[in-house]
Amino acid sequence: MPAEPRLPPDKRFILLASRLWAWAFLGLMIAFFIIVVPLAGGATFLTLRNAMNILVAITPVLLLGLGQTFVIISAGIDLSVGWVMSLASVVSAHAIRASFNAGAPLFLAATLGFLAAVAASAGVGLVNGLIIAKLKVPAFIVTLGSSFIVRGMALLFSENTTVIGLPADIRDYGNESLFYVVNGEGGGFYAFFRPDVTGAMLRQMDRIFTWPVVITAIVVIICMFILNRTQFGRHTYAIGGNMQAALRTGIPVDRHIVKLYMLSSVTAGIAGFLSTLRFTAGSAVIGDPLLLSSIAAVIIGGVSLFGGAGSIMGTVIGALIIAVLTTGLVMMNVQAFWQFIVVGAVVIIAVLIDQSRDLVLGRRGRGS
Repeated sequence: MPAEPRLPPDKRFILLASRLWAWAFLGLMIAFFIIVVPLAGGATFLTLRNAMNILVAITPVLLLGLGQTFVIISAGIDLSVGWVMSLASVVSAHAIRASFNAGAPLFLAATLGFLAAVAASAGVGLVNGLIIAKLKVPAFIVTLGSSFIVRGMALLFSENTTVIGLPADIRDYGNESLFYVVNGEGGGFYAFFRPDVTGAMLRQMDRIFTWPVVITAIVVIICMFILNRTQFGRHTYAIGGNMQAALRTGIPVDRHIVKLYMLSSVTAGIAGFLSTLRFTAGSAVIGDPLLLSSIAAVIIGGVSLFGGAGSIMGTVIGALIIAVLTTGLVMMNVQAFWQFIVVGAVVIIAVLIDQSRDLVLGRRGRGS
């Protein structure tokens, strides 16, 4: 991230508050639900199983948000990621089913499904990036139009239905875990492989870090390294901070923008592939409701809509805030429309905080 000018104490306080508010809000929200959920007649909020369910719930939103983080830091936007996720889910399901029926081992079939998902999603990102970078069409218009095209492709390839017929064991890749905790009589036990338990002990078994959560954590670490430790990340901040200055310093802006939109689509493709493993089917609509949640996670996490500021960890916190908030409200039996209202209010607060930070730093937006 580029260095910031030295500020007077009052402005430094505002800047610090703008960076830490999401962490503080997440902690206060967890404490609130720990106290209030049991009083409202719900189960205990802070349990191992509930924590793991929250991590599973944020996986697709976070993957969509990771690539979106890079794009928004560069002062762009990608409205196609939800449908790219759906297309990747359909394509990977077809690839897994076809290769397994042709005699490929299960792991090879899953690998081919992953490659098909990444290739299809990267193709969408390539087209988006080329039109935005070379033809200078606004990213909002390009990705909005491509979202409709990709939606049609997903429905066409799925024949407007769910792609089924995948090998049943493929479900293990999407639902089994790194290790397990079984809470039985005598204190229970831990296992690194799925224990052979049935009945009451099966109901008491908790899955710790399912494979999609592990894969998402790996992608998060990779994205953090790219954004914070590589020239690619520095160029991303520079383009979002001031595109004209980036051009004058010799940064290949057009080529970089193409790579950004490819990255955004690829992380969405990974989300689609993992959803196929989790549900043992390819869905042409799986990513549709997740687009706005992913953008909300990025904004809540402190990525500036003007570009030039933001972090991967902020997006992680933003996704956690949304997941904890919706989970807690569900456990309190709050009706669904109130959940939307609360999340929307949090997004507006995040934008106001973002604007206060940009005012302190004197940012005016892209190309200023």
